[in-house]
Amino acid sequence: MNLPKTGEKAPDFKGINQNGSVISLSDFRGKKLILYFYPKDNTPGCTAEACNLNDNYSAWIDKGYEVVGVSPDSTDSHKKFSEKFGLKFNLIADTEKKILQDYGVWGEKSMYGKKYFGVMRTTFIIDEQGVITEVLTKVNTKNHTGQIMETLNI
Repeated sequence: MNLPKTGEKAPDFKGINQNGSVISLSDFRGKKLILYFYPKDNTPGCTAEACNLNDNYSAWIDKGYEVVGVSPDSTDSHKKFSEKFGLKFNLIADTEKKILQDYGVWGEKSMYGKKYFGVMRTTFIIDEQGVITEVLTKVNTKNHTGQIMETLNI
């Protein structure tokens, strides 16, 4: 993985969310952003992570953070996933894997001895000026909010 590092400007991105709206990094200028990358809608780990962030969404908003998830799933898949679990934040469909590659989270993985390409579950915390302040690569899907808050000392 060739991830952007803490202190670097976050790569700009633009994508379509679950409602068909264009979402870009510049939309969050002046706000802090939790940008998380996950492999697939409606899988156990990804559902746990999304629901944990969603259950704590108002706490994130109160602390000045917005939440955005990105995966290679389609906008239709994101819409169904979002509606099924009542997600309050944007999910960007990156079917071309451009954002995933720009953030260095698309790469070779291995499971049961088989190699394949996929999303490396990763979360970036981006400040109001678009600078990465934290990168989490070992994500606790069931308590991602707690993990982020502990990392940020909040």
